[in-house]
Amino acid sequence: MVILDVIIEYAASSLNRPFSYAYFGKEKIVPGVRVLVPFGNKKIIGYVESIKEVDLSLKDYISETGINVKEIFSLIDYEPILNDELMQLANDISSYYFASKISVYQTMLPPSLKPKLSSLTKPKIAYDVYVQVIDEDISDLTAKQKELYQRIKEYGLVLKKDLKTTLLPKLEEKNKIRYIYKEKTRLIQEEVKKVIDPSLNEEQLKALNEIVNGEDTIYLLEGVTGSGKTEVYLQAAKKVLEEKKTVLMLVPEISLSIQMVRRFKSRFDNIAILHSDLTSAEKYDEYRRINKGEVNIVVGARSAIFAPLKNIGLIIIDEEHVETYKQEVSPYYDARKVALFRQKYNPSCKIIFGSATPSLETKIRALKGLYRQLYLTKRFNDVSLPETEIIDMLDYHNIDKESVIFSLQLRHEIQDRLNKKEQIMLLVNRRGFAPHVSCRKCGAALICPECNLPYSYHSSDNLLKCHHCDRVSFIPSTCPKCGGVQFSKVGFGTEKVELEIARLFPTARVLRLDSDVASIRSATGKVIKSFENQEADILVGTQIIAKGHDFQNVTLVGIVLADLGLNIPSFRAAERTFCLLTQAIGRAGRSTKVGKAIIQTYMPKNYVIYDASIQDYNRFFNEEMLNRKLGQYPPYTYCTILTLSSKNEKDVIDSSIKIKYFLETKFANKKVDIIGPSSPFLMKVNNKYRRKILLKYKQYNDIYHEISELIQYINKDNKVEVSVNVDPSVDY
Repeated sequence: MVILDVIIEYAASSLNRPFSYAYFGKEKIVPGVRVLVPFGNKKIIGYVESIKEVDLSLKDYISETGINVKEIFSLIDYEPILNDELMQLANDISSYYFASKISVYQTMLPPSLKPKLSSLTKPKIAYDVYVQVIDEDISDLTAKQKELYQRIKEYGLVLKKDLKTTLLPKLEEKNKIRYIYKEKTRLIQEEVKKVIDPSLNEEQLKALNEIVNGEDTIYLLEGVTGSGKTEVYLQAAKKVLEEKKTVLMLVPEISLSIQMVRRFKSRFDNIAILHSDLTSAEKYDEYRRINKGEVNIVVGARSAIFAPLKNIGLIIIDEEHVETYKQEVSPYYDARKVALFRQKYNPSCKIIFGSATPSLETKIRALKGLYRQLYLTKRFNDVSLPETEIIDMLDYHNIDKESVIFSLQLRHEIQDRLNKKEQIMLLVNRRGFAPHVSCRKCGAALICPECNLPYSYHSSDNLLKCHHCDRVSFIPSTCPKCGGVQFSKVGFGTEKVELEIARLFPTARVLRLDSDVASIRSATGKVIKSFENQEADILVGTQIIAKGHDFQNVTLVGIVLADLGLNIPSFRAAERTFCLLTQAIGRAGRSTKVGKAIIQTYMPKNYVIYDASIQDYNRFFNEEMLNRKLGQYPPYTYCTILTLSSKNEKDVIDSSIKIKYFLETKFANKKVDIIGPSSPFLMKVNNKYRRKILLKYKQYNDIYHEISELIQYINKDNKVEVSVNVDPSVDY
């Protein structure tokens, strides 16, 4: 008999331990496979972590150990679904982020391979069926059969579905043909014309030589927008591939992966793609291709950090400052941190963090010498940075009487670029038509009942939508509070800007790219390609359009509401806004034509707006570091957020007080600041009330054992859910 230690598919922290099951099957079983097991009255999936041979009957084993061991129903896999490195990596992530192991395994794997019951209904291997002749003797064939035989023989190997005939069974019956099954890939990759490596400028060449020949293992490649960081990535990747190693290239957005894949395919073959926009079948195929060693480059978004590449020589994290590298649902992993974990298991691997506006945490590590700092200070081919103009929207001289959205200056510049047949990008970091809908009679806003926050109005489908829980509702015929029948749509988002452009510039061709558009599979790629091919004059979008794109004919960037992000109650608000503005400005004038950026703001003297307008990262860094020091926020400290949630508000409040007392007792002799419990900005999400407790500390070890004890303490009280978010990107 074999006893299996199995991690079951439920991610509750109280079940985050192995359960023992017996296996009597004849097939060899190894750690890393999935099994179908009984749990309570249900059949569920488990992941086998370890096995041991036992020279006892099941009855004797139960009697001797006192453990009520049940037999598994069936074995699902015959080979491990995760290699040794990824299994060790799962341990690292589970430990560091206080996450259940099963949640990490499920995050690592495509839907078809997840240790989850739903995986059994997900796509499996797909085959193309080919026909091949196997016998030269055709004397016993009819005329029709002979004709078909000769056609197959002529081509050697013919796709069965292309033959469109009912005669194949007869030929198979007579042993004249055989079927050959070839696994097919369901992801159809775009054909890209190959190009030769361009010559690098002096700064790029210096950076490349440092990366390829230097003894350091982690690099910060800091380069102004348009300085050619991607070209350094490509040529560094080439050197790594020549050493028979593999490359992992991460980008923060799916929209950027489309362009990055194109750039890599123009130089290399054998590339796999991994991101959330792929279908389950495509993810499964790509994962298996990588696992079988058929590819040596993987390009993708955050989850691609778990690609089962072997012998990794280079990990590139482009636009490393972007918060989307941090997952904000359990397990709360950060792809940048996971890259450092993976480096442990690939000793010759080097990591490049690339950005025009590095995160403060990354920059400070470079300044301390933990990362090797590399600079690209000039745009490629010495193209000048865009001229930037700040427009004070509080000054009535700048207001266009015909538009509440565009200033006179921005409207003039848009018309000028349209006249010149040049392209424009307009950043509006708010989707939908209007962020608030309120009753004209009593002024009350229409509120999402599950989050207690205002609905946004979307004109494309005439619906109210909650941008926090995704609840959708019709506009009521009467106000729920006073019975009023008229409503005002307050403010504006991407949809309204798109309509405003159509009104003011009726001949302009306009495209919109925000998360509503991107929710339609493949829409992002179509919009980007269309704009790249100059099939539109103006691209309106949220932050999706601000990062990494390289449109050669864009000479004007308009930032419609630049200070929007500064109003978010977060210590990262200033940094995010600076990065977003700097990146957006950098989309203009990337070719031979001079670029310009217009920043519309109600806070023209704010240091964030000014520093971004002059593209001065160092000035911003120094100013923001002073603010972080005053508040003792990262990078001066580390943070962990405990978020409590329940459908009963009293339970949340009571539990948060108990947990605060527990922590105060545990941290009595340690320098750990406990802030809260307090009401987060999103006090209610998905019909659950929330409270948060923020921990600030100097060393991770200062909190590790105490948080581990806290999780055990919490498991005794199932009235509330508690999530532990280490190094959060969102603190509100």
